[in-house]
Amino acid sequence: MTPETRKLAVTKSLQQLEQALKQRNLWEGVPPSPEAMSSTTPFCVDTMTFTQWLQWIFLPRMQALLDAGAPLPQGCDMTPYAEESFKLQVMDDSAGLLKAVKGVDESLQ
Repeated sequence: MTPETRKLAVTKSLQQLEQALKQRNLWEGVPPSPEAMSSTTPFCVDTMTFTQWLQWIFLPRMQALLDAGAPLPQGCDMTPYAEESFKLQVMDDSAGLLKAVKGVDESLQ
């Protein structure tokens, strides 16, 4: 896969993830507090839900890398955490959201 093809695949997978969050009414209009956003624990597990982390931390950081033409991560393994997290969150169609998370993981391989 060429770098440009990979960039397009990642962009598409990120867009699908954002759409999946919005379709399930998990897209929030108000960001978490600055304190919550500054957490240093993986996935900000101590201050946010996984879906908040996706929206407010992961998606913006990935978009910033794409916009800057910076190297993308080689591998991303969010799916196991997403599976556990979605067991705790009450939502319709968590399988569709999990599929979107897997799509991001796969595009970053």
